[in-house]
Amino acid sequence: MMKFLALPVSLLLAGSALAATGDSDDGPTPPAVRQAPPADSSRSGRGIMRYDANRDGVVDREEWVAGQTSRFQRLDTDGDGKLSQDEMFARTPASGGSVLPTDRQVQRQSAYFRRLDADKDGSVTLAEFLAGSERNFARCDANKDGRTDTAECRLALQRNR
Repeated sequence: MMKFLALPVSLLLAGSALAATGDSDDGPTPPAVRQAPPADSSRSGRGIMRYDANRDGVVDREEWVAGQTSRFQRLDTDGDGKLSQDEMFARTPASGGSVLPTDRQVQRQSAYFRRLDADKDGSVTLAEFLAGSERNFARCDANKDGRTDTAECRLALQRNR
């Protein structure tokens, strides 16, 4: 009986982990809605779509930058305008239900932090953070129109593997 439950439970947990990447914030206060949101599953408010401030079903570069700026400010818990590695990953859950991150997680976090820390001073400024997030947006914007959504981003990331 336990074997039969293990697969559905692990799939459910994996799906939740993928959907919950990053913070749960919806970004800045949304401006007036331009049009009704499309009735599809990509508008879930999770993943990249949490930055869709005007709820039009796509995330444009302005929304992305505003959302990433807000995210940086939330991560900067001491308010000094820069992120330490501890600040950047303090809210990242450990895998496998552990309290501590695995060695592999620590290695990946350190490598990512070093990549963002362009001037190698041991901290990540807003400019460095936004430069990294711009690379992420550019990867997701497969057709290079300055807008992306969950489907386009997912497809672009699958092509880059």
